[in-house]
Amino acid sequence: MEREEIKTLLASIEKQVSSSILGGMEETYDELERMGFIAYHPDEAHPSVTITQKGLDYLESN
Repeated sequence: MEREEIKTLLASIEKQVSSSILGGMEETYDELERMGFIAYHPDEAHPSVTITQKGLDYLESN
Protein backbone atom coordinates (compact mmCIF):
# COMPACT_ATOMS: atom_id res chain seq x y z
CA MET A 1 0.00 0.00 0.00
CA GLU A 2 1.40 3.40 -0.95
CA ARG A 3 1.96 6.23 1.54
CA GLU A 4 -0.73 8.50 0.04
CA GLU A 5 -3.28 5.68 0.04
CA ILE A 6 -2.52 4.98 3.71
CA LYS A 7 -2.81 8.67 4.57
CA THR A 8 -6.14 8.97 2.73
CA LEU A 9 -7.60 5.99 4.59
CA LEU A 10 -6.30 7.18 7.96
CA ALA A 11 -7.68 10.68 7.36
CA SER A 12 -11.08 9.19 6.59
CA ILE A 13 -11.00 7.07 9.75
CA GLU A 14 -9.81 10.00 11.87
CA LYS A 15 -12.83 12.10 10.85
CA GLN A 16 -15.16 9.55 12.41
CA VAL A 17 -15.39 8.48 16.04
CA SER A 18 -15.72 4.91 14.83
CA SER A 19 -15.37 4.05 11.17
CA SER A 20 -17.77 1.45 9.82
CA ILE A 21 -16.20 -1.41 7.91
CA LEU A 22 -16.83 -1.06 4.21
CA GLY A 23 -17.56 -4.27 2.34
CA GLY A 24 -14.52 -5.56 0.52
CA MET A 25 -12.11 -3.47 2.64
CA GLU A 26 -11.33 -6.15 5.21
CA GLU A 27 -7.89 -6.94 3.71
CA THR A 28 -6.98 -3.24 3.77
CA TYR A 29 -8.07 -2.89 7.39
CA ASP A 30 -6.12 -6.05 8.30
CA GLU A 31 -3.01 -4.57 6.70
CA LEU A 32 -3.39 -1.22 8.48
CA GLU A 33 -3.88 -3.08 11.78
CA ARG A 34 -0.71 -5.16 11.20
CA MET A 35 1.13 -1.86 10.64
CA GLY A 36 -0.25 -0.63 13.99
CA PHE A 37 -2.20 2.29 12.50
CA ILE A 38 -5.71 1.15 13.46
CA ALA A 39 -7.51 -1.13 15.87
CA TYR A 40 -9.88 -3.42 13.97
CA HIS A 41 -13.01 -4.56 15.85
CA PRO A 42 -14.48 -7.32 13.64
CA ASP A 43 -16.41 -9.11 16.40
CA GLU A 44 -18.75 -6.24 17.27
CA ALA A 45 -22.38 -6.20 16.06
CA HIS A 46 -21.25 -3.61 13.51
CA PRO A 47 -17.55 -4.19 12.77
CA SER A 48 -15.53 -1.00 13.00
CA VAL A 49 -12.03 0.44 13.16
CA THR A 50 -10.45 3.18 15.23
CA ILE A 51 -7.23 5.01 14.53
CA THR A 52 -4.34 4.46 16.96
CA GLN A 53 -1.82 7.01 18.20
CA LYS A 54 0.70 5.50 15.77
CA GLY A 55 -1.82 6.07 12.98
CA LEU A 56 -2.33 9.68 14.05
CA ASP A 57 1.43 10.23 14.17
CA TYR A 58 1.81 8.73 10.68
CA LEU A 59 -1.00 10.90 9.36
CA GLU A 60 0.62 14.04 10.75
CA SER A 61 4.09 13.18 9.40
CA ASN A 62 5.26 14.63 6.10
